[in-house]
Amino acid sequence: MAIRTVFWDIGGVLLTNGFGRRQRAGMYDALGLGEEDRAEFEARREDANWHWERGLIDDREFFARTLFYKPRAFTLADVWQAVEVQQKVQYPDSFVILEEMQQRGQVRIATLNNESRELNNLRLKRFSLRRYFSFCICSGYVGEMKPAPGIYRAALEISGDAPGEALFIDDKEENILAAQDAGFIGLHFTGPEDLRLQLQGHGVELGATASSYR
Repeated sequence: MAIRTVFWDIGGVLLTNGFGRRQRAGMYDALGLGEEDRAEFEARREDANWHWERGLIDDREFFARTLFYKPRAFTLADVWQAVEVQQKVQYPDSFVILEEMQQRGQVRIATLNNESRELNNLRLKRFSLRRYFSFCICSGYVGEMKPAPGIYRAALEISGDAPGEALFIDDKEENILAAQDAGFIGLHFTGPEDLRLQLQGHGVELGATASSYR
């Protein structure tokens, strides 16, 4: 069966994580938060993040619960500036593969990632990702997160792919296993070189191209 669509995770495959522990630490430093405030943020974050990454609350509500429950010397705009500077390209060679895949035009390319709506939009814009992808399946858009079955079901319903027609690239094994249960062919990402071999093994043609991310 020919592959019609290749779905990409973003954090850990193309970019660094959007709001992982390291990114939060960088935000704390930029905002000048002390140990007590950092610990309080982490304690408040879990429940608020469950709702935020599913698009059930917006960024104002998330940070109202985790930071602005008391007066601060900084604003929400300052918080977002501190978050944005943490965003980095993690694997330039993954972008090379992505560009080759797009130039070949053999398959459609989409995202399938966990992220709040606001942070996902920021990252798509900051790294010009929309130019690669035909559509984006994000937890903040569809109301469910990997590895829950609903987000994979939504991806297949939106793409119109039958089981076995879609590849899914992710760095977390539990997400791959859940995707396979839903009808995807899962590619566990361990690095760009191995990814290239896996894609070619499934008949996805790639070719040389110059990358702006080197």
